[in-house]
Amino acid sequence: MCTDRRPDQRSAALASETSTTPPSTTPVPGPATTAAGSGAPEPTAPERALVPRLQIDDSDSTGDIIDALFLGRFTLGEQPYSRSHTVDRVKKGSTLLPPGARILREAKDDNSGAVLAEGEGWTARVSRWNRGAEVTVTAVTDELAEQRLRQAVDGAEDEPEPQEDQVSMGFWYHSPMRGPRRTSRTISAGAWSDVRQNYTARVATAMDDLMKVTPDEISGRLLLLHGPPGTGKTSALRTLARSWSEWCQVDCVLDPEHLFNNIGYLMDIAIGSDDSDPESGRWRLLLLEDCDELIRGEAKYAAGQALSRLLNLTDGLLGQGRNVLVGVTTNEDLERLHPAVVRPGRCLARIEVGSLSREEAVAWLGTEDGVGRDGATLAELYARKKGRRPADVPGQEREGAGLYL
Repeated sequence: MCTDRRPDQRSAALASETSTTPPSTTPVPGPATTAAGSGAPEPTAPERALVPRLQIDDSDSTGDIIDALFLGRFTLGEQPYSRSHTVDRVKKGSTLLPPGARILREAKDDNSGAVLAEGEGWTARVSRWNRGAEVTVTAVTDELAEQRLRQAVDGAEDEPEPQEDQVSMGFWYHSPMRGPRRTSRTISAGAWSDVRQNYTARVATAMDDLMKVTPDEISGRLLLLHGPPGTGKTSALRTLARSWSEWCQVDCVLDPEHLFNNIGYLMDIAIGSDDSDPESGRWRLLLLEDCDELIRGEAKYAAGQALSRLLNLTDGLLGQGRNVLVGVTTNEDLERLHPAVVRPGRCLARIEVGSLSREEAVAWLGTEDGVGRDGATLAELYARKKGRRPADVPGQEREGAGLYL
């Protein structure tokens, strides 16, 4: 049996098999069977037209059975309203059930579990995995479903004590079964004053201004960091998330190539819902890492509408009325980027993050040993600091390699 599966990964075959056989046309005694005397048959109720059939085999787990049973009342129309909520980090001891819940089924294993419970006019399913969980409630009314869901998840989120060197960051991805999904994690992020020496003087000066930006000073919606790999672009963005934490929520999109090619995914992330976002007044920064193919010069041909949608989000109709910034990192040279991306007025900041000069690298490392005349990237310096041999550090030439290399 496969029991270590999240709800969006479980077998869809188990949940229900809908019969396509039309219902009997034999007249039912009682009220007239025609609509408004026209002779046309009355519409068939959904619960009569869709007859659920359950198929179970030895590949299905006890958690799958709970999922299938849970769908019954919703499928038959007895409880036609559903509400769901995902808890990323469940507080220890939380049951995730509304008060007065009566447990009908419970399945547990080492890494996951599921509970089916009910109350007057409602049914709840709790699916757990690792430290997270999803709670879904069906009910006879939408108000009851919403009320019982709030009772179940109220105070269930484990929020660790905030620390100076940590910041909350969201992560978006598109699930084939469930659509756009967001999870949040606490990541470490150093203060800008502590990591400033990791960048060249020119970059550090530009970042000084960026770290101090406030909402009133935003003049462009696109933040572009470009330069060779290993120069600290991602590290700078983590520090930026900490510096802006009071007014901006930073979210990383894990599949940017899918984001701008799926308009539904883009609308969910960029537009969202006014009545479901408790922090709608805060700015959001969407981070897209390593988007070379999206914003290089030939992107208009290669990526189709993806580039146009990115630009529309920054200063087009799509971004109007939304406090959304877009941060992009790329390894491409500025000359290879699409002209529309770098046009004046579009970028809040456009910073080329390069290697440290020889003098800066020596000062950072504390020794001249192994530092070439062209300096070194931040990744190379950290590798040397950890004791790696010069020949193992990316981008360094081996002595005596000859003309063959």
